[in-house]
Amino acid sequence: MTDIQILQQPFVLPCGQRLENRLCKAAMGENLATPEGAPSPGLFTLYDRWSRSGAGLLITGNVMIDWRALGSQDNVIIEDDTHLSLLSQWAQTAQQNGAACWMQLNHPGRQAPRAFNREAVAPSAVPLEPKAIFHTPRPLKEEEIIDIVDRFGNAASVAQQAGFSGIQIHAAHGYLISQFLSPHTNRREDKWGGNTSGRARFLLEIFRDIRQKTSADFPISIKINSADFQRGGFTEEASLEVIRLLSGEGVDLLEISGGTYEKAAMMGHAQKESTRQREAYFSEFIVKARQATSIPLMLTGGFRSIEAMADALRRDELDIIGLARPFARNPQVAKELLEGKITSYPVPPVRVGIPAIDRRGLLDTIWHTLQLQRMGAGKDPKPEMSGWAALWLVVKQMLFGSIPKK
Repeated sequence: MTDIQILQQPFVLPCGQRLENRLCKAAMGENLATPEGAPSPGLFTLYDRWSRSGAGLLITGNVMIDWRALGSQDNVIIEDDTHLSLLSQWAQTAQQNGAACWMQLNHPGRQAPRAFNREAVAPSAVPLEPKAIFHTPRPLKEEEIIDIVDRFGNAASVAQQAGFSGIQIHAAHGYLISQFLSPHTNRREDKWGGNTSGRARFLLEIFRDIRQKTSADFPISIKINSADFQRGGFTEEASLEVIRLLSGEGVDLLEISGGTYEKAAMMGHAQKESTRQREAYFSEFIVKARQATSIPLMLTGGFRSIEAMADALRRDELDIIGLARPFARNPQVAKELLEGKITSYPVPPVRVGIPAIDRRGLLDTIWHTLQLQRMGAGKDPKPEMSGWAALWLVVKQMLFGSIPKK
């Protein structure tokens, strides 16, 4: 079987849903919501384009579950079915050409910028640098934790009603669930902390609540860190323990990533030479995860060539290949790979030459978000765009962003 034929193979999830091939557009923040937190026409334009990308699966960017907790300006927010018709239009647009589309659900926790949040909450009061940008978080009370669990479940129910073909729980990259999993940010001594199983309780309760509020054939995916790559943080050993805890819960797909926006491993910073040779940033961990669980696995970060993608599938290390930034630069990248028009798609890093800014990874994220917004406006991506444009957007949002009014 050729490399391309391997990528073209369909995959059937445990719940019975069939993905038409092994390529997934992984989540990227679109920041294309209306001031009311609803999907905008720009979001429909973007997903109309991605619906023709050739990917078997599209995962949306962050959809927030609470007006009071936003990871960035212009997030889609679901607290109830107020915007159900617009959410349905989003789902229909994304899936009109045969791709499945899953909604990613998230809560930022302490990664909630001051510019558009009145406060931040977290498992414990561990500040996030720089303090000029982020609030020192307030520790969550138990009744608030239970409320957030309920919000995740309600948002997933709305997503299914709207016609999305699945959801993904974002438990990686330093957001709230990731904060609960990490001993660096979760210093609680109650049942929501204390040890790995206690710190995993929040994620497990969210999964179970979503499972109760959606049908059995509705896929639930989880995105989890291999590690935080921070001293005193979430380790590979803890991640494997959490993966084992999830194994009996009926998870349909586990996406492996890593890092936080303090230590941006998901952007490819400081990778080992052996990792660079295999392309995928977390390729060594995925082998360990495969041995620890029977949950289908997806790996996102670093894959650029058909050869490396097919080799990982041949070795049965994973089931789905996640690509993110290539889709921001070339919305047809999956189609071109699957048709053999290209054999690889390199993605150069975005830099401005200031090490303190470049190594955080935020600038790279914002630059690619700008490409998504160009496509939402009906334009083509602009790969030659300077990193300074992204930096200016960060500064503008921090200086002139506003806290939304519900």
